Amino acid sequence: MTRTVDDVNVGSLLRGWRRLRRVTQLELALKADSSARHISFIETGRSTPSRAMVLHLAEQLDVPVRERNSLLLAAGYAPSYPETSLAAPAMATLRAGLEQLLGAYEPNPALVMDGLYDVVTANRGVHVLLDGVADHLLQPPMNAMRLTLHPQGLAPRIRNLGEWRAHLLERMERQAALRSSEELRSLYDEVAAYPAPAGETPAGHGPAGAHPYALPLRIEAGGRVLSFISTVTTFNTPMDVTVSELAVETFLPADTETADALRAAR
Repeated sequence: MTRTVDDVNVGSLLRGWRRLRRVTQLELALKADSSARHISFIETGRSTPSRAMVLHLAEQLDVPVRERNSLLLAAGYAPSYPETSLAAPAMATLRAGLEQLLGAYEPNPALVMDGLYDVVTANRGVHVLLDGVADHLLQPPMNAMRLTLHPQGLAPRIRNLGEWRAHLLERMERQAALRSSEELRSLYDEVAAYPAPAGETPAGHGPAGAHPYALPLRIEAGGRVLSFISTVTTFNTPMDVTVSELAVETFLPADTETADALRAAR
């Protein structure tokens, strides 16, 4: 959600989230077991919501965890959700669980990204895709968007780059709309400026009957064209900002040829 100079109090912020979700004051009131009059008073600053009410409204509006802290601060309350580094001892069990999950996906490529698409960890299956990528794109923190769309990254080998590029940029736009992050907006501007292929079929308009259930990533690797379907998994009801922004992306074979090639490369 883009903030303006006027967005300085919790009422303005809540109004912005309500409009972003395309919910009326009455609809929000019904969901929150409140009244449209009370919602109106909160949004106009005539009524100050309690801490519990701020969190309750944020829950009904599906506000991201990081932005819930912003709402609380705007209302004069302390943040409710910590932001713990993945390197912290308290995250040891989580890190082990993620490594176990990625290992279980092998030989299929899978990786974990944070909220800026930096790769936190990846399994061995990802290496199948990295041949020929420029060294500077592989230096930590390796960024999945740069790695994919940069002309020295995967882009030259992606057979449906126009479709895949449009998909990734749309995904980033959706996320940027939910976060007031200058870093995320800067990343979007950077990768959107990378060279785009000319005259390619827009996303969703490929050959009839070709993977009708999802857009595939078609990429040259090991002398053949591999085809993947991407899935993204996030944590349910996260209570930490860091955890709330983690995403596990898995690339599943879209055809038997790709599945065979991954098993052979193992």
